[in-house]
Amino acid sequence: MSDPFVAQHKLPHLGLWKTLKDRRRPISFDLELTARCNNDCRHCYINLPAGDATAKAAELSTDEVLGIARKAADMGAVWCLLTGGEPLLRGDFGELYFGLKRLGLLVSVFTNACLVTAEHVELFRRYPPRDIEVSVYGATGETYEGVTRRPGSYDAFTRGLDLLLTSGVKVRLKAMALRTNAHELPAIAAFCRARTKDHYRFDPLLHLRFDGDEARNAEIREERLSPAEIVAVERADDERFGALQRGCDKLIGPDEEHAACDHLFHCGAGNGSFSVGYDGTFRLCSSLWHADTTYDLRQGALAEAWDEVVPRVRDMRSRNPEFLEKCRRCGIINLCLWCPAHAALETGDMDKWVDYFCAVAHARAAALDRAR
Repeated sequence: MSDPFVAQHKLPHLGLWKTLKDRRRPISFDLELTARCNNDCRHCYINLPAGDATAKAAELSTDEVLGIARKAADMGAVWCLLTGGEPLLRGDFGELYFGLKRLGLLVSVFTNACLVTAEHVELFRRYPPRDIEVSVYGATGETYEGVTRRPGSYDAFTRGLDLLLTSGVKVRLKAMALRTNAHELPAIAAFCRARTKDHYRFDPLLHLRFDGDEARNAEIREERLSPAEIVAVERADDERFGALQRGCDKLIGPDEEHAACDHLFHCGAGNGSFSVGYDGTFRLCSSLWHADTTYDLRQGALAEAWDEVVPRVRDMRSRNPEFLEKCRRCGIINLCLWCPAHAALETGDMDKWVDYFCAVAHARAAALDRAR
């Protein structure tokens, strides 16, 4: 087993990244306000019980959150995403939201909508968010609560969503493709598209737990669709499959191979954005929890994390021959669920090949080839 390492000799493009770092300031950042949630979704990679006292005690305070946001804004950030867990569980949500707006930030909110109140709606009406993105787990109460495992959550969701939709704020809807709700995905799509003209998307990628909880990881794996099932649900949705054809089909080929490069990161992690965990953990993206890539903002400065940690992590390379031969030489990597963050959650290492991800990529490639 090979661990990634920080290279002593930088490739030219990464050296240029360092040379230009003062001009490459963060544009956006995510704030996980809490890991706690009012629901107990079977597929969730972060949720802890709403009453978890230990998790609550670890959360950044109001002043800490706004202090980090102020520094990010001073560095050039213009957009902030509030997420969780369920961010509306925070008793100081209104104060945090208003404080971020006062900094001049565009603010987005991810929520399950179950806790939305008239007070939230009034806050959003007076100080409009960039958008609010709501997760839809089912089009019926039976399916929805089969995912959330919370009796009454479907009624709470529809009530909260209706409050948002009638308020005039911009609402986007999304779904996760799970074994528990796969039979209802067409109905979920119809439910979403009937309620928003702007946006609907669904995601078949289920992350494993950030805390490594093996019992919860087993539940997540049980909820994953097989590669063939993922292709089937994507093929059945004309909008989704059309996007795959337009955005990915033409990219399949030798030009996507990076056979001569041993760098781990070819994604956008740390390129203009970062993520802050509920406990103050700085990450290049929301999924990147590997211990070699994080930074404790309670013990250091955001500027140091951005100027020192980000380039160090993006300079990481692999010595793992299996990864270099299979992933770096793969012409359909654009269809794959693989990335260093996901590999680390699956295997503990950022440069490991993952059979499930590879199978999904090849199934998608075959479907696109048949559709030509």
